Amino acid sequence: MSDNVRDDEAKGDVQHAPERALGDDTEGTAGAAGAQAASGTDDRIRELEQLVGERTADLQRLQAEYVNYKKRVDRDRDQARGAGVERVLVELLPVLDAVWLAESHGELTGGFKMVADELAKVTGRHGLEAYGEKGDEFDPRLHEALMHLHLPGVTVTTCSEIMQPGYKLNDRVLRPARVAVSDPDPDAVAAPAASADEAPAEEGGDHE
Repeated sequence: MSDNVRDDEAKGDVQHAPERALGDDTEGTAGAAGAQAASGTDDRIRELEQLVGERTADLQRLQAEYVNYKKRVDRDRDQARGAGVERVLVELLPVLDAVWLAESHGELTGGFKMVADELAKVTGRHGLEAYGEKGDEFDPRLHEALMHLHLPGVTVTTCSEIMQPGYKLNDRVLRPARVAVSDPDPDAVAAPAASADEAPAEEGGDHE
């Protein structure tokens, strides 16, 4: 009886041995497949991260190009607008000269004065400024000398008459003032020098 039991147990061990070996192989295969799947997932994640980085860089580059393009368009538009305003103002200079001449002769009255005032407001809003007064020191960057006149008493080259006012557009000379100039008067220049050379009289006396 005991021999039969032992034989049966031995047979059972023999029968289950392949099953255990097969189980071990299945677990190993599953583990390898899991490791391979995990490795593939990591590779896919790295690919996606790289793709996202490339697309982000592309978007940033496109955004920078758009910002630069918009700046160029705005700058070009402002320059075109400024050039258009300047052309119109240059065309208006003869009209402004006529207004200035009428005002210098006391003829700027009534409705003509109202129109002239409105014209001055409009041109002033666009940055146009008239300059040039009798007695200003002559500056070749601002004035155009048309003739010379003698003006006694001046010590520097001076604008003795204003033929036409000058105009600046946003602090840039649009047209120089056309003037008559007077060179320094030799007597006026010599007089201050002589005064400087004169020594003040000293009050002297013996004091005991």
